[in-house]
Amino acid sequence: MSVFANPSALPVRAALVRGAGFLAFWVILIGFGPVDLVVGLIAAAAATWTSLRLLPPQPGRVRLTAVVSLIPHFLWKSVVASVDVARRALDPRLPLRPGFIAYRVGFAPGPACNVFAAITSLMPGTVPCADEDGALVYHCLDVGQPVVEELAEEERRLAQAREAPRDG
Repeated sequence: MSVFANPSALPVRAALVRGAGFLAFWVILIGFGPVDLVVGLIAAAAATWTSLRLLPPQPGRVRLTAVVSLIPHFLWKSVVASVDVARRALDPRLPLRPGFIAYRVGFAPGPACNVFAAITSLMPGTVPCADEDGALVYHCLDVGQPVVEELAEEERRLAQAREAPRDG
């Protein structure tokens, strides 16, 4: 049975994938000379060891096509958020009803929840500012906007890109 097909080999698979990624990054930055490659192997091994200690592998997979489809959406949301905040800052007639909302995220605490918070920080007029009792708290420039609905849509998109267990 292959290391890539055996679920109990998750740490080995993660080490191989991360190590290859770190080595590829080294080669891109430094080059492919014999001495450089030896140093790169040592650096990649150290980076892989550190990575596995700081961010242990978790079950689940990332669907590459879904992740690729997130990129234009992410870029578009970034532009829309920037324009919206600039408009609100420069036009005093636009309503501001600042406040906080709590949104219970279906992802377990960890990398997926952190990615969700990073992506949703680019929603127009919102920024995650706290984590209380398993819910992310967002500061909003206008609590009258459909923030909860937009957060649910972003969570759905991210969940489609991941094949991993969700909490609820």
